[in-house]
Amino acid sequence: MTAMAPKRTEPDLSFLLDHTSHVLRTQMSAALAEIGLTPRMHCVLVHALEEERTQAQIAEIGDMDKTTMVVTVDALEEAGLAERRPSSRDRRARIIAVTEEGARVAEQSQRIVDRVHEKALEALPAGDRSVLLRALEQLVGGHLATPTESPRPARRARQREK
Repeated sequence: MTAMAPKRTEPDLSFLLDHTSHVLRTQMSAALAEIGLTPRMHCVLVHALEEERTQAQIAEIGDMDKTTMVVTVDALEEAGLAERRPSSRDRRARIIAVTEEGARVAEQSQRIVDRVHEKALEALPAGDRSVLLRALEQLVGGHLATPTESPRPARRARQREK
């Protein structure tokens, strides 16, 4: 660090959250790939099983743009795990209906997701786990609940090659 570099007065929370989130996503992707799913496919299956939901509703829950959602549902349909059907509440709307095989796969993928999360938390002493989760829930439910509009969207930095 040179004498001209500004002095940091707080830990780099952005780096800490971004890095842990990125690594957790890569671990999740690798674990779900073992059963032929992506995290997005898992998200769609689980949320479609909770209640009758349209593609747009699930896309919003999963923070997916329209194109990503269409590609994800296409892949689920091709695998025989879900299908688009008319809504029972509004015949103009189309919902994502999970097949019996899709429900079985969703149960399996949820166990995988839970295992990845459990393994990540096991890296902390038992007492710190609940403190971390409670603090993150407070941030997500409070100050960091809503992204700030920006003329230049935030992008993830390109990762160094190892």
